[in-house]
Amino acid sequence: MALSVFDLYSIGIGPSSSHTVGPMRAARIFAEGLADDGEIGTVARVRAELFGSLGATGHGHGSVKAVILGLEGDDPATTDTTTYDARVAAILDRQELRLAGSHPVRFEADDVVMHRRKSLPAHPNGMIFTAYDAAGAELRARTYYSVGGGFVVDENQAGADRVVADETVLPYPFSTGAELLAVCAREDMSISDVMLANELTWRSEADVRAGLLEIWRVMAACVDEGCHREGVLPGGLKVPRRAPELYTSLCARGGTDPFDVMDWVNLYALAVNEQNASGGRVVTAPTNGAAGIVPAVLHYWVRFVAAGRPQDEVDDGIARFLLTGAAIGILAKMNASISGAEVGCQGEVGSACAMAAGALCEVIGGTPAQVENAAEIGIEHNLGLTCDPVGGLVQIPCIERNAIASVKAINAARMASHGDGSHKVSLDKALKTMRETGRDMMTKYKETSRGGLAVNVIEC
Repeated sequence: MALSVFDLYSIGIGPSSSHTVGPMRAARIFAEGLADDGEIGTVARVRAELFGSLGATGHGHGSVKAVILGLEGDDPATTDTTTYDARVAAILDRQELRLAGSHPVRFEADDVVMHRRKSLPAHPNGMIFTAYDAAGAELRARTYYSVGGGFVVDENQAGADRVVADETVLPYPFSTGAELLAVCAREDMSISDVMLANELTWRSEADVRAGLLEIWRVMAACVDEGCHREGVLPGGLKVPRRAPELYTSLCARGGTDPFDVMDWVNLYALAVNEQNASGGRVVTAPTNGAAGIVPAVLHYWVRFVAAGRPQDEVDDGIARFLLTGAAIGILAKMNASISGAEVGCQGEVGSACAMAAGALCEVIGGTPAQVENAAEIGIEHNLGLTCDPVGGLVQIPCIERNAIASVKAINAARMASHGDGSHKVSLDKALKTMRETGRDMMTKYKETSRGGLAVNVIEC
């Protein structure tokens, strides 16, 4: 399969790529399929069933709202986050939605069914959408899986473990870290060079760079808004936002504290993930639950490493950072998983930490071997990390976990840059270990809120 950098970084909404973005995309695909095939006019009612992790934690992750607006034709990249809740409330109040944005059908709250203890065979995040006519006869039923990072596949694609139906022939294909390093050595290219050359298969270099800078713009806007938006996060945990107070404190200190740089990194991650937890606009990188790590480390490079450089040089560094991170994310997606429901949080925060570590290593001058080493350090020291969100909300421990992993990624990049790239454990072996660890991990520790912190912390 062929994966683009824009598959790994997609603009969407919080709080979860697999539980919010994925279900919205699946619902939209289902509704548009009815419209494209000319069947939408005969639909009188639709029903959505969510299974496994979606059914267990979907309420806290906003899955129900995402499904409803997806059926109305909303897209995660463009849906209005300021009217999101009000629109869903209005739909449920009048008991009617406009399928694919045009055809009115009856819809009630119980038309979204959450199966907390039942799963579909191919993946923990399974969904079935069904359309009925006025007599109650089934017109169409489709099964979809949200396989992490906002990727959605149907039952046919899931059987082949494909994330996108794209068989594009790339100039420099790779499916393992070893293959990527071999390409770099043979062609005398950096990892970002390889990714850029592959991206040119789909779009021009100008479009690639413009798209990457737009991804960065959304990341930066998310941080900025998170630094200034005070209050308490939605949900029963009543978690206060910490980013605004930390931002004010850092601005007042003016760099006099030796820990300031680390605090800025923490701030960037906290700001993003507090925005994500409140359903704000974020960039999936590679998931929403881990969305703060890549932007936090990239902010660190822009502010503390690249400060004073010409803007075109900074823009090039931003592009190379995101391209390199995407290459590592693709390897994680293809050889292990970026889904917390499949392998635990090692697949989300662990993969994001590896992406940010490798990306930073490249833009501070690391060789491909050093970049691979940095990514391996990032994933190795997140192996076994469980996904046990308290209350089914992407807040505890998710928000702090992003800040910790951001600092860890910077350290991994520095450690790798001090070596020559040779190391005992390869990135491929670390990813294989992550996949096997996830397979052995008990289901209750994989985004079900039925184990770990989720059962040992009293919800107030």
